[in-house]
Amino acid sequence: MLEKIFRLNEHETSVKTEIIAGFTTFMTMAYILAVNPNILAAAGMDANAVLTATALASFVGTLLMALLANYPFALAPGMGLNAYFAYTVVIQRGNPWELALFAVFAEGVIFIILSLVNVREAIFNAIPTTLKAAVSVGIGIFVAFIGLQDAKLIVANDSTLVTYQAFKGETFRSVGVGAILALIGVLVTAVLLAKNIKGGILAGILVTWILGILCEFAGVYVPDPKAGMHSVIPDAFLSLDFSSFQETFGAVFTKTDFRSINIGDLMVIIFSLLFVDLFDTLGTLIGVSSKADMLDQNGKLERIRPALLSDAVATCAGAIFGTSTTTTYVESASGVAAGGRTGLTALTTGILFLLSILFSPIFLSIPSFAIAPALIIVGFYMMGSVAKIDFEDMADAIPAFLCIIAMPLAYSISEGIAIGVISWTLINLIIGKAKEKKISILMYVLTVLFIAKYTL
Repeated sequence: MLEKIFRLNEHETSVKTEIIAGFTTFMTMAYILAVNPNILAAAGMDANAVLTATALASFVGTLLMALLANYPFALAPGMGLNAYFAYTVVIQRGNPWELALFAVFAEGVIFIILSLVNVREAIFNAIPTTLKAAVSVGIGIFVAFIGLQDAKLIVANDSTLVTYQAFKGETFRSVGVGAILALIGVLVTAVLLAKNIKGGILAGILVTWILGILCEFAGVYVPDPKAGMHSVIPDAFLSLDFSSFQETFGAVFTKTDFRSINIGDLMVIIFSLLFVDLFDTLGTLIGVSSKADMLDQNGKLERIRPALLSDAVATCAGAIFGTSTTTTYVESASGVAAGGRTGLTALTTGILFLLSILFSPIFLSIPSFAIAPALIIVGFYMMGSVAKIDFEDMADAIPAFLCIIAMPLAYSISEGIAIGVISWTLINLIIGKAKEKKISILMYVLTVLFIAKYTL
């Protein structure tokens, strides 16, 4: 049955490999179950309700990706988009969170329409192959950077912006020990992968987490919530209380005061969500599918329409459940790196998200320093796409370089794509290679829109 649905033999994979990959993807994404409720709670939403909504939205979106597109991509409420939802739309602009959810739902409806009429697919196909490779590399560095930050190995610094962990001082037994455990996790994961052990990334997460538990029992690791270092020992194994979910479920329709809506402000919010989600999703699909060699010789993704449609429908479902924009996750690359090639990987991840509602105390206890090694190693894997960039062609190589460095430095996948598109189009146009490079009308349109984004 699984062979018939997911065509495992055709994709040269197995049930065991796909399930391990699904577990790996989930483990690298599980942090969203803790982070998203925390962020949206700042907007006045019930944290427990948001956790349930987050898990359900992730399950629905990932299930759709598995069954409609047969890709190993997982979905969840997007980081960055949730911060925009809470801190800009609600707190800064003073809108109620119910209205923000309505904007998310409206954005999802527009996405569904754009997906059905092939606008999003056309944008994906219009981006040149060299930029697609650059996006993959940029995402890899971005993901590794996130991992280094999550592990507190790279920290903020007033004079140099960022620096390495000092491994001394008052927070050593919390932050410092966590950073050391993350380094051990990277070493363990690297050794396992070097020995070609299947599931090495997942094993690295589990080993690091178990070491953290042992260190906490021994008093070597001391939780410090003020420093963002919490207990790694689950305080419970099961939760059956779902009563809080009624606070957000359906609130997008039942609690939104449509009479007080400022149409102009609402349109700005919807467009902002639409813009960021569009290019974050495209960037993720490009980067992860490029790493998995899923793009054809023309740089196109075969089943991109159902993949994009899954993303759009998941956004609408997430808004109804009570969470910010649901989008395709770059952490899907960890499952791909573990061998995932079909929707069975996504299905496994989706089921785990559904189960996480019951076992949330366990999943919420997985520390960021245990997840960080996986993100760092995934960054290494995605660096391989740099070989696809023609560094002899400066008109291709320089925009690719700018795209790569913009993602981690601007802390945004969409910003990297914007800078890459603008520079690639303008450089090739100015040197007279527009016809040779077959610059599409859509690339010109995107260039104008991106420039307007920065200047207007």
